[in-house]
Amino acid sequence: MSSGSASGKRRAEILCDRLQGYGTTVFTEMTRLAEEHRAINLGQGAPDFDGPDFVKEAAIEAIRRGHNQYSRMFGVPELCRAIASHQRRFYGLDFDPEREVTVTCGATEALFATFQALLEAGDEVVLFEPFYDSYRPCITAAGGVARCITLEAPELAVDLDALARAIGPRTRVLLLNSPHNPTGKVFSRAELEAIAELCRRHDLIAVSDEVYEHLVFRGRHLPIAALPGMAERTVTISSAGKTMSFTGWKVGWACAPAPLTAAVRAAHQFITFCTPAPFQLAMARALDAAGDYLGPYLEAYRERRDRLCRGLAAAGFRVIEPAGTYFVLADVRPLGYDDDVAFCRMLPATVGVAAIPPTAFYVNKAAGRHLVRFAFCKRLEVLDEAVRRLARLPRRAA
Repeated sequence: MSSGSASGKRRAEILCDRLQGYGTTVFTEMTRLAEEHRAINLGQGAPDFDGPDFVKEAAIEAIRRGHNQYSRMFGVPELCRAIASHQRRFYGLDFDPEREVTVTCGATEALFATFQALLEAGDEVVLFEPFYDSYRPCITAAGGVARCITLEAPELAVDLDALARAIGPRTRVLLLNSPHNPTGKVFSRAELEAIAELCRRHDLIAVSDEVYEHLVFRGRHLPIAALPGMAERTVTISSAGKTMSFTGWKVGWACAPAPLTAAVRAAHQFITFCTPAPFQLAMARALDAAGDYLGPYLEAYRERRDRLCRGLAAAGFRVIEPAGTYFVLADVRPLGYDDDVAFCRMLPATVGVAAIPPTAFYVNKAAGRHLVRFAFCKRLEVLDEAVRRLARLPRRAA
């Protein structure tokens, strides 16, 4: 065969078909613009401060004691026990730390492993939009198909009729995120009970992303696994990065009944195998002390939320005050804008602040085109300066 005919058989695209359309993330673009214009970056949800010193010291101590090699695949015993204890203490959920807890490289890897384990080609996953941007690529990489239900701003109520219609014969998983990124919604008990009833009726597995579980300002966090008939069909995913403000350590976990856990572990062992041992040991100590830490942590974030929301409102945005997480959505139409991507590309050069355009988190782009997401996981003085800059934002004529 000639080289010409061989090359003619090569694919025109290097990236496989199923991942076409998932290019550079919006976070990368907005961070680049923030750096280019030396803007305050309220886009990516990474705190600009560290978590407690005792957690850092625990990691350093673990390194010095020689915990620097591969750990057990599903997590060091100390952390698995601490996670199981945390779930029991806060939510009354009982997990066997040896058979039902899996430590992963962040919650995103837990999600990826879960979908790789559970989905056959063509299986459908029902989820709510806007969504954390890795959800659809994780589903697609596993051969699944995402079916989205829109949480319409500003009410963000669950359309239970639309949800019921989205469930079909190929639906395998319902993916839930509460507290919800990027809207800040905390799903109510009534909403969760209705969702749980659909899961039981259609024999669905619930995958519940709860990484912001301890950042709830209004209402309370209720794991869907705590509802009747849900413990045996739910994979609960969370992370210490958000709660302890060490996002770069990438320590997450998945809790599930033993059959589901066995499936998650089968995939996890071939993705990252294990999470860095010193950080696991440090997070075990952090979770054991969480009861003393979480009250001041929540109040500090409440002050940050209130400071930014007041500043955005004063600058002319229509603010959707979040019930949870460390993100706030703001409507830009009162300022005369109606395109979130154009607005966020303009913002760093114009006033020196970076934000995220939420249409990156929607399939139904029209539902989010008038919104912008700001992160308030920043020092108060940084938020105050960002508010001062945003106050200079030019209004456009209607």
